[in-house]
Amino acid sequence: MLIIGIDPGVSGSICFFKDGKILDVIEMPIMNEGKKNKKQVNGAQIYNEIIKRINTNSDTRTRVVIEHVTAMPGQGVTSMFNFGQSFGILKGVCSAMRLPMFFVRPAKWKKYYNLINSEKDASRTRAIEIFPNFSSQLSKKKDSNKADAILIASFYYETYKIEE
Repeated sequence: MLIIGIDPGVSGSICFFKDGKILDVIEMPIMNEGKKNKKQVNGAQIYNEIIKRINTNSDTRTRVVIEHVTAMPGQGVTSMFNFGQSFGILKGVCSAMRLPMFFVRPAKWKKYYNLINSEKDASRTRAIEIFPNFSSQLSKKKDSNKADAILIASFYYETYKIEE
């Protein structure tokens, strides 16, 4: 089964995961929006990235696991609207592709990896511990979004195996 773990948002990432192994992790495809050079999630490029991996994968079963986030105290209205727009684009692309989607709250996958109340960078450290062969692609502090996508996909894989 191909698991696509997604840390949503303009600075998020997408992990392609199969049989307990990371196939690839990419930064969220983005594009410029309007005159102010603001960034927005690029739905067409997300489609291209997903379809490319599905077509090269002989197993036709695919699951998309998206971190289900909500408004946070202190976050501005504009940033929450933009974040919600990114989340909606991801859901729309996956719905149009008829891919089964699962949503996991940050508290659930973070609890599984003992990351509750930890620093943002702790997920990167944890992903490196679990997947040491992938550590070179998680060497920068900004790679914590890639680590989140990896752990979201891995969480689904681990808990899915338990349920079978």
